[in-house]
Amino acid sequence: MKKVYANATEALDGLLQDGMLIAAGGFGLCGIPELLLQAIKESGAKDLTFASNNAGVDDFGIGILLQTKQVKKMISSYVGENAEFMRQYLSGELELEFNPQGTLAERMRAGGAGIPGFYTKTGVGTVIADGKEHKEFNGETYILEEGIFADLSIIKAWKADDTGNLVFRKTARNFNVPAATCGKICIAEVEEIVPRGELDPDCIHLPGIYVHRIIQGEHEKRIEQRTTRKREEA
Repeated sequence: MKKVYANATEALDGLLQDGMLIAAGGFGLCGIPELLLQAIKESGAKDLTFASNNAGVDDFGIGILLQTKQVKKMISSYVGENAEFMRQYLSGELELEFNPQGTLAERMRAGGAGIPGFYTKTGVGTVIADGKEHKEFNGETYILEEGIFADLSIIKAWKADDTGNLVFRKTARNFNVPAATCGKICIAEVEEIVPRGELDPDCIHLPGIYVHRIIQGEHEKRIEQRTTRKREEA
């Protein structure tokens, strides 16, 4: 089965449709599948729902799809650093399903494991719990959260072989692994594709069985908040 495609547009061919739910990896500006997001923008697909830790910034990540108003709803944890997101949400143009970060990661992981729902104490007594089933276990109150089952997963990794085995580099691993597992189809963009057998089996972070299509490309290395110390006087 062929998994390696020439570019993001080819990898997405036949998979995109209006109104679909897409799970996207990334944390801040790290580990974002930027090439696939650009191709989704160029496809013109609209009314999309994204399950992602954040919505990028105004000109990067999911932020480029907010600019073109192709996103109908965000299922997210952190929604700062994006003025257009804020404007659309406050004006009622964009739906937001806010999730505590650990809850969102577990919702993705649950979907990937075929688990339709789970109970958690996170969010009890807050607006997060509004409208959700409450249940007591050993005298403690929990709320029911549903697993995320996405139509498509888009992720970014460091290295892959042609069977789809993936290795992530440092914090770029973040939400990419749970996002990958909860989609019906998973596309990974990577910095390098190596020959089969070159990756150490004990160091593979995501087995190729979860990955259906792969592209290789050049990626931008961004720093979201650069902090430096003052230069000492000579």
